Formats: sequence, C-alpha cells, structure tokens
Amino acid sequence: QVQLGESGGGLVQAGGSLRLSCATSGRSFRLTDAGWYRQAPGKGREFVAGISWSGGRTLIADSVKGRFTISRDNAKNTVDLQMNSLKPEDTAIYYCTPGTLVITTYHPANIWGQGTQVTVSS
Repeated sequence: QVQLGESGGGLVQAGGSLRLSCATSGRSFRLTDAGWYRQAPGKGREFVAGISWSGGRTLIADSVKGRFTISRDNAKNTVDLQMNSLKPEDTAIYYCTPGTLVITTYHPANIWGQGTQVTVSS
C-alpha cells in the first residue's frame, strides 16, 4: 500500500495562487503516472490534472486549463499542483493518486491520500 500525503491547501482570495504537494513514502510511486482530483461538498470526485511517470506528458482538465499546472520530482517522490487565478468554484478537497495516463484520459488507482482543503473566497 502506497502512503500519500497532500499538503499546501488553505484559504485564499479569488485571483490568488496556491501550490499543492503530494508526497509518498513508497518507492513505487516514482514508477507510475500520477494525478490530482478534487471533491466539493455533495459532489463526486472530479479529475483536475495528470502526469506521466517521467513527467514528459500532462493532461489538464478544461475547467482549470491555463490556470493550473502539474509537475513532479521523482528524486523527491513528490507531485505538485500549481494553482493560479483561483476562483470560488475551485473550492474543494484536493487528492492525489497514482494511475495510468493516456493521451486524453487519466485512469486512477484506488489509492488516495487524506486530501488538502482549498477554499477560495469571493
């Protein structure tokens, strides 16, 4: 079982920025594709961004394209999500997960961290 830990969330005004980080204690994480999802209260989990194991390919959801970027540092076993120009509708708990990235689709594994809360005020 891979252990995941999300951090970096907080309260920010609309138009502000946050950088989320996902850290894993397992060696296998660096060998897999990875992604970020988010879940607002009463809503299902929504795909945000994915990245290949090498970092060479990324997939960004249309709702955040141009504002969010995903990156990884395999030497540190971390996957980051840089969030700029935040909007109130970005408010959610954000989760990271290993999975499989194809050209137009990300397939998550059933492994999740505790999540980190992002709240964007008007």
